[in-house]
Amino acid sequence: MNFKEKLDQNSIFKIVGEAGQRLGLPTYVVGGYVRDLLLERENKDIDFTCVGSGIALAKEVSKALGKDVPVSIFKNFGTAMINWGDYELEFVGARKESYRSESRKPIVEDGTLMEDLERRDFTINAMAISLNQEDFGELLDPFNGQKDLKRKNIQTPLEPNVTFSDDPLRMMRAVRFAAQLNFDIEADTFFAIQDNAARLKIVSAERIITELNKIIETPTPSYGFKLLFAGKLIHEFFPEMVELQGVDTVDDKSHKDNFYHTLQVLDNVAKVSDDLWLRWAAILHDIAKPATKRFNPKVGWTFHGHEDKGARMVPGIFKRLKLPMDERMKFVQKLVRLHLRPIALVKDEVTDSALRRLLFDAGDAIDELMMLCRADITSKNDKKVKRYLENFDKVERKLQEVEEKDQVRNFQPPISGEEIMSTFDLKPSKIVGDIKEEIKEAILEGKIKNNPEEARGLMHDIAKRMGISDK
Repeated sequence: MNFKEKLDQNSIFKIVGEAGQRLGLPTYVVGGYVRDLLLERENKDIDFTCVGSGIALAKEVSKALGKDVPVSIFKNFGTAMINWGDYELEFVGARKESYRSESRKPIVEDGTLMEDLERRDFTINAMAISLNQEDFGELLDPFNGQKDLKRKNIQTPLEPNVTFSDDPLRMMRAVRFAAQLNFDIEADTFFAIQDNAARLKIVSAERIITELNKIIETPTPSYGFKLLFAGKLIHEFFPEMVELQGVDTVDDKSHKDNFYHTLQVLDNVAKVSDDLWLRWAAILHDIAKPATKRFNPKVGWTFHGHEDKGARMVPGIFKRLKLPMDERMKFVQKLVRLHLRPIALVKDEVTDSALRRLLFDAGDAIDELMMLCRADITSKNDKKVKRYLENFDKVERKLQEVEEKDQVRNFQPPISGEEIMSTFDLKPSKIVGDIKEEIKEAILEGKIKNNPEEARGLMHDIAKRMGISDK
């Protein structure tokens, strides 16, 4: 199969091929770009391999592209990179690798194109297209990657136990590609994942979370998580999620499987939002249910307080998984803590005070919180789901009305601590905090409006009651 016609549509391939020709280096485009070309998917990351120095090839290409196109060189890895328009071009010399059992860092040596392709992770990524003058555009497919693309199949070029033992991160990548492309993992390849899952311990948390986040960002992330669970990979780095799996029964009373419920919530969120951190909130919203699970003979299984305990667990999980410990973590933590609150408001008699408090506590995250709560309705009873969702519509309308009237979503106290201290000649103290808190509570309860005039009037009434006079 020849792709000359397609390659001719982008001048970079001719430029790189001619640079290789000048240096006497057989040159190829390899890996993900070739795979996506066959799948007719756009890919702006192009990997080039030559039999020789990839750095020398990159420098020659940079020269051909002009002075304004610099080369980033990574000597330790023998690679170089060029950013050219929207494209990221990576250059490397053909390599062969060998591994030691205690490390995933390979011993790298110069190799042939065949040795370079066979060291790659999967057959669908082990194809190359020649950029050489004599066979420009010709596809090289020594491991039947085309056939696996047609079969929608993920398997390794070499014996999978060797591939995964050598580089355990490839097990995560197998799941990631299966999830992204909606492919299956070939049986022997999947058995090898199960057999080598413990090897994931030698892979850094940073590299694992990169792959996991890509799985979470797929259109149906539950598929990737089910593969991670069946392959015993998730057991190595996310035991809290594994503990969600399973159903206990006492006196013929059972609870739902919270692992599969969580995956359904995650998929529901994925249908309405691409926000990675909202998806993480879906993953963690019930994470404390195993720790709070109790059986009460009168009511069955309970999980009281799982939202508060779950929120307390979020920072530790984020820290261990090397997720960001910033506003993104706080956003997830807030949604985990509040995810039951809107459900409690699903009734006709909901008060403006309860709505104001929810708006105050959720702040800018109120819309995402409502998305999560809608996603959390996973009953198999369609009528029950329909009834809950219609009630959520009512709650959202009421929230909008209260917000327009009282403006408490991003509540800022109309009276500052400084004004209280100045008015009554007070120093920083508990009394100042008590006055501010009582004003805030009065606004949230609807006793006064959210404006400085009414707040100042109440401030003086509170001070009078406390025996504090103006200065």
